[in-house]
Amino acid sequence: MITEIIIAAGGALLGGSIAAFSANRLHNAKLSGFLEQAKAKASTIEHEAEKLLNEAKIKAKDLELEAKQAFDTKKQKLFEEHSQKLATLEKKDQELNELFKEELKNITFEKDEIKKHKNELKSFEEEIKTLETELKIKLEDADMLIERSAGMTKSEAQDIVLKRAEDHARAQIAHIIRKYEQEAKDKGKKNANYILAQATTRFAGDFAAERLINTVNLPSDDIKGRIIGKEGRNIKALEMKLGVDVIIDDTPNVIILSSFNLYRRAIATKVIEELIEDGRIQPARIEDIYKKVTEEFEQNIYEEGENILLDFGITGMHPEIIKLIGKLKFRASYGQNALGHSLEVANLAGIIAAECGGDEKLARRAGILHDIGKALTHDFAGSHVDLGADICKRYNEHEVVINAIYAHHGHEDANSIESAAVCAADTLSAARPGARREVLEAFLKRVEDIENIATSKKGVRQAYAINAGREIRVIANAKLINDDEAVLLSKEIAKEIESKVQYPGDIKVNVIRESRAVDYAR
Repeated sequence: MITEIIIAAGGALLGGSIAAFSANRLHNAKLSGFLEQAKAKASTIEHEAEKLLNEAKIKAKDLELEAKQAFDTKKQKLFEEHSQKLATLEKKDQELNELFKEELKNITFEKDEIKKHKNELKSFEEEIKTLETELKIKLEDADMLIERSAGMTKSEAQDIVLKRAEDHARAQIAHIIRKYEQEAKDKGKKNANYILAQATTRFAGDFAAERLINTVNLPSDDIKGRIIGKEGRNIKALEMKLGVDVIIDDTPNVIILSSFNLYRRAIATKVIEELIEDGRIQPARIEDIYKKVTEEFEQNIYEEGENILLDFGITGMHPEIIKLIGKLKFRASYGQNALGHSLEVANLAGIIAAECGGDEKLARRAGILHDIGKALTHDFAGSHVDLGADICKRYNEHEVVINAIYAHHGHEDANSIESAAVCAADTLSAARPGARREVLEAFLKRVEDIENIATSKKGVRQAYAINAGREIRVIANAKLINDDEAVLLSKEIAKEIESKVQYPGDIKVNVIRESRAVDYAR
């Protein structure tokens, strides 16, 4: 049994060895085949590489040949262009040399001519000096002869003649002045009325369009129909209650409120905006909204007046006057807000009164109330001066305040430092350039007219109006205007400004003439 097992194991070992040897031999055969294939492929790749290298060398030689040919062609072309330009430059150089020779010849000829004329001029000057000497001697002889004949010296005769001429000229000037003053008085009123009428007609359209309407923006055009209402009852109720004209036209998403009264327009704008927001537009609702908005406005203007007085440190004023101060916010004069103007006057009047030793607080009180009547002019007849004085008398305001109201428009004379300070402050606030629209326009027009008058004169190079139009500096051409003519020029410009331009105060005409001589030390 053991022997059989050993024999079987030996057979198994022998079979395994034979199988392993066969497998190893087969593997070596495959490796030899792969090696042969790789050598064949390497040989093929090497052959193709040599072929590509040869082709690249041939192509490089072709490119080098083409580049050389192109370079030679370009070189030849540039050489030809250079030759042409060189020939052109030589030709121009020759022409310039000929021209230079010709010009040099002309300059030499002109120099000789100038020298010749200079010698002639020198001879003429010597002759003139000789003639002047002879003339002077003859004039002296003539003066001596006249003095002997008249029995007086030359200076005495000149004084007599000049005195008579001066008296005669003064009489003529006085007569002319009286004549033109009378003509000016006769024509002045007529011309002033005509100018005012023309200015009013030209300004009225712009004023009405810019100052007398408010616009209300609508979310859609459908609301226009609801504002008009059935048979127009809503718009009629609005116009009757608000006291403004409600204009509905083709302008998309906009209605226009027209009235001279700023306060009413402001209330009307607020009422319509709240009606649109509420959505219920009907006569009963219009009444409720109007009442509510009016109460709010009354409260707001009262608080506005209180705050203003608190800022100025003014106390003891009646509530009705306080309300009117706040209402000045909705009043304008010549494009200037009445409340802003009153605040400015109050500040200026307080400063002026304090500097002059007056009562600063009383001056401020008078300044804030000097135009209080403007808050009543839309509701009551009469001038704002009379209305303001009446309301202040009714509520027992200080007599200085009442005097300032009358005095700032010349109805009374200022009888105190505070009243005079208010009058001065009112003039300063109203006359300040830019405070009122027509004042600004007139100021700009006046400055332009003054500059145009100066630049229209012969010999004027430039002209500048400075110092708010109270001085004009005229730059004269020193080659055309001498010192004496500069004096006459300033007088001519001043006279023309007096005759053509209306202005307060004086305008200084300053004519500047400058002559410069420049040289260099080398």
